Amino acid sequence: MTSEVENVAEPAAVTEALGYEQARDELIEVVRRLEAGGTTLEESLALWERGEELAQVCRRWLDGARARLDAALAEETKAGGEGG
Repeated sequence: MTSEVENVAEPAAVTEALGYEQARDELIEVVRRLEAGGTTLEESLALWERGEELAQVCRRWLDGARARLDAALAEETKAGGEGG
């Protein structure tokens, strides 16, 4: 008999390759499964660990997006200050 939690255990390299939307959607599903209950302690721990990995992927994507926005705004401010 196999456990549904086996589906959440992916190698770190695969997790790192996920796009933001993919990681977010899988994280939502992990949270849904945890909130629904009905899993063993071991399954719950595996889901929680997967959720932590996915949250970290999302955080990195959002940090990267913030850095790009900050750089663009700084460049815009710099260009605006030199023109006047």
